[in-house]
Amino acid sequence: MGHSVHEAVDRPDRRNRIMRFVAFWMMTLAATAFAPMVATASDGRDPEAAGASAADDPDAWRFRAAAYGWLMSVSGNVAARGQTVDVDAGFFQLFQKSDTLGALMGYVEAGKGKVGVYADVVWTKLDFSRSMAAYRNPLPGLTLSVTADAALTYSTTIVEMGGTYELGRWGAGRRSFTAVDGLLGFRYWNSSADLTMDVIGSIDFAPLGFERSRGFAIARTGTIQWVDPLVGLRVRHQFTPAQEVFVRGDIGGFGLQGRFAWQAIAAYSYAWSLEGYQLAGVVGYRALGLNSVNGSGLSDSSFNVVLYGPIIGFSVRF
Repeated sequence: MGHSVHEAVDRPDRRNRIMRFVAFWMMTLAATAFAPMVATASDGRDPEAAGASAADDPDAWRFRAAAYGWLMSVSGNVAARGQTVDVDAGFFQLFQKSDTLGALMGYVEAGKGKVGVYADVVWTKLDFSRSMAAYRNPLPGLTLSVTADAALTYSTTIVEMGGTYELGRWGAGRRSFTAVDGLLGFRYWNSSADLTMDVIGSIDFAPLGFERSRGFAIARTGTIQWVDPLVGLRVRHQFTPAQEVFVRGDIGGFGLQGRFAWQAIAAYSYAWSLEGYQLAGVVGYRALGLNSVNGSGLSDSSFNVVLYGPIIGFSVRF
């Protein structure tokens, strides 16, 4: 009976999340597709020809700003106060449980000639139910919660900044070409996890560093921050001034202080030219892996996860 009431309460909330998700992406797609097409048609310009002038000048300043949504899935494990939980959840599972629509991302890049600088920001807060997680080393009297809002809550903010340098370029002219860029920078992490467990009996887990709330024992990592160096490569191919695709890979951390990270991204964009700038729709895929060990024993608060899934958004170029 109690389980049925819990499902009935959750059902309207899930419907509201689905409605917000559908509305958000319908607005994004409309903004990146229909509006630029109407604007371009109204002034009668060829979108590829309008963007060609900037491509013809190799030393012109280039600016790009982008906003993305990352439809994130997660696999791996998280440890809080020495308690390790394995997680494996797809986007739609997390969407039903979490308050966020995946991960929110922003990207800016500026360049002149062969040199450029960039910054990338990712933020997400994900809730995992017991069905998405497995308690690897349970203590007697503890089990992953089935009654709390979430058995595990994982939050992370990632800020990446760096520079690019064009190592080589091949192609006939500047309207269609392939280029390879070297990347060097750093990635700032701000991560935390809260593990909520049901307590069986009256055992006091406070000496282990757990918080007690009603019938729950909560193991928290607290906020853990660090900065990793990174190095990578990016391959760009411009089919026309309006269409381009890129593939990027990087590694960071290099085992320093027990941390290693890797990333792979591939994306395609199509741009519509407006008065003085281009508005582009972007679709792609992103995967980011992290292995960070912090402490040991009951002070172990570690993250060993892979965040992956499609990305969709829009960018402004000028």
